[in-house]
Amino acid sequence: MKLLDPHIHMSSRTTDDYRNMAEAGVVCVVEPAFWLGQPRTHAGSFEDYFLSLVGWERFRASQFGIRHLCTIGLNPKEANNESLAQDVIDMLPRYLEKEGVVAVGEIGFDDMTPVEERRFGEQIELARRHGLPILVHTPHRDKLRGTERTIALVRECGFTPELTLIDHNTEETLPLTLDAGCWAGHSMYPETKMDETRMVALVKRYGSERILINSAADWGFSDPLKVPKTARAMRDGGIPEADIEAVVWHNPVAFFASSGRIDASEFEEPVRVDQRELWEGNSVLRGQEPAVER
Repeated sequence: MKLLDPHIHMSSRTTDDYRNMAEAGVVCVVEPAFWLGQPRTHAGSFEDYFLSLVGWERFRASQFGIRHLCTIGLNPKEANNESLAQDVIDMLPRYLEKEGVVAVGEIGFDDMTPVEERRFGEQIELARRHGLPILVHTPHRDKLRGTERTIALVRECGFTPELTLIDHNTEETLPLTLDAGCWAGHSMYPETKMDETRMVALVKRYGSERILINSAADWGFSDPLKVPKTARAMRDGGIPEADIEAVVWHNPVAFFASSGRIDASEFEEPVRVDQRELWEGNSVLRGQEPAVER
């Protein structure tokens, strides 16, 4: 069974993680733009970061047979930095046209400030203009209210629910997300957010339609193998293979294919690995013998 992790921040992970994910069956990842753990001080640092998402990270993933896609946006935490936010909003259009960019995101709410809401709405409009879906971050605090406001804002903007992936759902918010006609993402974390046992229970209760899982792995306490681990837990929990495959493969492929930037048939052919290749003179290797799959 092929696996797709639709929300993972590989820029913060080691190259070893790509190798381990490939061995576990992950053949594609989607990396949403997010914050760096500390505030950026210059708009140019956003630009360099966006360039790495559409360049170096795609190369690094390919060296282990993994397709790398990304979403580009101003994340809600940094939307509150008014001195930089407008410059970032202004640069987004040229990056939303780049190859491999399959959504605007992650956007949404953090502290649910008026500024966050304004930037959220502006980026929904950018998604409409570029024919892209949106990947929405729901707040860690007061998640229910944040999810309710997210759904309301999507409706107020006249954006299509089928092009909206609301992420970081819990038992409390999943019914709202599904009833709104949106796709529902769940972040599987070692100790917080969602775990395997709870996810098995949710799939048994709600089925697999429009439900996705991801690792949301970043520089914090997280696990880039949570998608294969959760797939195994669902299998052990007696969930039918067709439902497991929908959650870990068909649903994320279908959602991001709505961007018009990927064709599901592309995934039938494996990514050719040639670790002799370089990216702007750089290799993922440090003296190792390069692997070449013929």
